[in-house]
Amino acid sequence: MLRINDLTKNYGSFTAVNHLTLHIPEGELFGFVGPNGAGKTTTIRIVCGLLKASGGTVQIGGSSATLGSKEMKKMIGYVPDFFGVYDNLKVKEYMDFYGSMYSMNSKEIARLSDDLLELVNLTDKKEFYVDTLSRGMKQRLCVARALLHNPQLLILDEPNSGLDPRARVEMKELLKNLHSMGKTIIISSHILSELSEMCSSIGIMDHGKLLTSGGIDTIMHGSMNEPTGGKRIHIRINAGMEVAVQMMKEYPHVVVESVRENEIIINYRGTDEEMSALIGRLIQNQVILTGFYPEEGSLESLFMNLTGGEA
Repeated sequence: MLRINDLTKNYGSFTAVNHLTLHIPEGELFGFVGPNGAGKTTTIRIVCGLLKASGGTVQIGGSSATLGSKEMKKMIGYVPDFFGVYDNLKVKEYMDFYGSMYSMNSKEIARLSDDLLELVNLTDKKEFYVDTLSRGMKQRLCVARALLHNPQLLILDEPNSGLDPRARVEMKELLKNLHSMGKTIIISSHILSELSEMCSSIGIMDHGKLLTSGGIDTIMHGSMNEPTGGKRIHIRINAGMEVAVQMMKEYPHVVVESVRENEIIINYRGTDEEMSALIGRLIQNQVILTGFYPEEGSLESLFMNLTGGEA
């Protein structure tokens, strides 16, 4: 669906996007992750034809995406981080206005508007003025507007920014529903836990470069076995805590991250056989273990590791 090859964007001596290459297949719900200033929004605006790249190519659906191309714009539905709604219009009028921009007739606009407002759960707000809607409702209205022309690719830049918990859940369910309908979706967000719950693939970007991308299950599984990052393991202890802590500090491949009342959390870089030997030594030294389990990988921990801890 989307192919970005060697994309670069320079602002004088500053490089906002640094030779970015990314492929997002059709039907993906792709999460774009990165610290502020990583280059995500710049990349999105180039893909949408709002910025001119300094170098590289962008293809959507096999066609070259060039700045200002009408054909390209027909293939994209864009929801920016700033809503861009018109407060002095009613919801129905807002949809009519944008439908007219795509040369749609009034009957077609009315039919599609009714379907889309039902999809985003705003049917009962058709006669309400936009400025009376909550922030979450305005954001869902923007999604409906972006879908009016049935784009092949839906791009959302920080759609959950500033939303309350209920509105975030509603937006997440809406995007999952659109994904199940076969839409290709790119969503940029800092709310990493929500991305891990709904995205089928992710890309992590920092300082203009793509650090990793791919299926979320594959990336998360790989992060738990990364030799430089190690595995985070929780060891619960009923007796012999001081002995256990001392042994952990002296044992190869172990970094003690935290010590709680009855639990030690370590970062472990050794083999399974070496870990088995460590457990055996703990038991031999009268340490009573009540639990031992590796921590499941999380998008947050992977993000922090790859970006050097930048939030």
